[in-house]
Amino acid sequence: MTAPSSHVARVRDLSVEITGQSPRQLAVDCVSFDVEAGETVCVVGESGSGKSMIAHAMIGLLPTHGVQHCGGQVFLGETEVTALPEEALRRLRGSAVGMIFQEPMTALNPVMSVGQQLDEVFRAHTSLRAADRRAKATELFADVQLQDPARAGSAYPFQLSGGQRQRVMIAMALALEPRLLIADEPTTALDVTTQAQILALIRQLQRRRGIGVLFITHDFGVVADIADKVLVMQRGRCVEAGSAASLLDSPSHPYTQKLIAAVPVLRSSAPDQAPTAQPSPLLQVNRLSKRFQGRGGRVTTALDDVSLCIDAGETVGVVGESGSGKSTLGKMIVGLLQPDSGAIAFDGLSMVGLSRKQLGAARQQIQMVFQDPYASLNPRHRVGDIIAAGPMGIGMERDVAYARAEQLVQTVGLPASCLGRFPHQFSGGQRQRLSIARALAMQPRLLVADEAVSALDVSVQAQVLTLLRQIRQEFGLSMLFITHDLRVASTLCDRIVVMRSGRIVEQGPAWSICGSPQEAYTRELIAAIPGQAPRKASDRPAVLPSSTQGMS
Repeated sequence: MTAPSSHVARVRDLSVEITGQSPRQLAVDCVSFDVEAGETVCVVGESGSGKSMIAHAMIGLLPTHGVQHCGGQVFLGETEVTALPEEALRRLRGSAVGMIFQEPMTALNPVMSVGQQLDEVFRAHTSLRAADRRAKATELFADVQLQDPARAGSAYPFQLSGGQRQRVMIAMALALEPRLLIADEPTTALDVTTQAQILALIRQLQRRRGIGVLFITHDFGVVADIADKVLVMQRGRCVEAGSAASLLDSPSHPYTQKLIAAVPVLRSSAPDQAPTAQPSPLLQVNRLSKRFQGRGGRVTTALDDVSLCIDAGETVGVVGESGSGKSTLGKMIVGLLQPDSGAIAFDGLSMVGLSRKQLGAARQQIQMVFQDPYASLNPRHRVGDIIAAGPMGIGMERDVAYARAEQLVQTVGLPASCLGRFPHQFSGGQRQRLSIARALAMQPRLLVADEAVSALDVSVQAQVLTLLRQIRQEFGLSMLFITHDLRVASTLCDRIVVMRSGRIVEQGPAWSICGSPQEAYTRELIAAIPGQAPRKASDRPAVLPSSTQGMS
């Protein structure tokens, strides 16, 4: 009698072609690997490396236009899926394989409650009665540790936090008890504590159910925490593969070495030389408070008695989880929100209660770089028009404004020829560079960067951080840098302010906050950073004997 296979998925020489290209281009080029029961295989690479294309090809969700499967085989268990008709594929999705998508807000239906969406899965794939479906949904919501699981299903996606929405996606992916779970960048835009919770949840469910996990990420810190085996993807090809331990300890390919080197490191030692210049306060925030009133009269305190200052030429990092009040603080400083109480002074000028004209003049000296450059750049305007619009709005001649735009795009590392293109024609990292160029066009003295690198690949993130350091020195800028990642803050900032639930927990020099945190919450943020320590054997799921066979 033949022993049952331990493989939950096998991929052999998978190739995906970008159609209509000459010469021929492959988004995925002859990639092979196995995923075994109880095992986590991480696929790592930058945007455009083919990671997500592999996942979509495995479950038959490739776009109908632009790409096509052109070679190789995919097996889920013993079933080859690459040649199956759509109806057979639909039956396999959910039962043989479940998928957690990168952005749950776009993957979930905004006009249906999350309970209705989970019920839809059961109605499509099972014969359970309504009462049994409700009971099963409650059980799943409890499994993924949603608060009050019996009532969780009545919430709509917009009423949940990012971490809660991701938990709902995990519940839906596991609803039909698949043997393989594909997680496509499920923690990229989450703060480090929520990310740690989601990673721990996936490991816990994996141990309990014995499922295989294919985890797609760009962060080797995450790989260090969860992976058993690793595939490193570059431009559609697997350039290196092997056990996580061997690959992390001694990567052989230059691209793998580059990705590992790009992971930000928590810097906790004092600088070699202390600053000698007398600090000159540029921005002073004094006892700032802000509350928002929601449905049913519910009041949320976004900021509670917040005070801080930024000196000329200084970079101050504001760090905390989602909902800590970081972005609200940034928006108040640039005048997009008004406080309920407290004072904001920029170079001695009060920023509270200004007229529209006065606020417009003040904003010339304070510019903001937003988290999502695609949302903050007008998709119908060309890049040159976007960058030149601000200076032209305050009376600069068109030719002068465009000459400045041309100079600035080169300053941020892009060619002058890009001025005639639209935002959608750029990568995420390039769009963020353009957002920085737009902010610099107004010749500000203070730059507010709100999670400006949080959604970027670690290698692109490192490039943008280097750019911000260079710009700070070249233009003599002060900066308020908002982030959820203490590693990133420690590499860029002179001082760090740690926030929680609208209040400042502690603040001080960056090296002191990261090296000798005084508050338990700061220590929790540091402990949640991925890749900080090797996993214990007890943290790893029990796996069947495996090797790197089949990985190329």
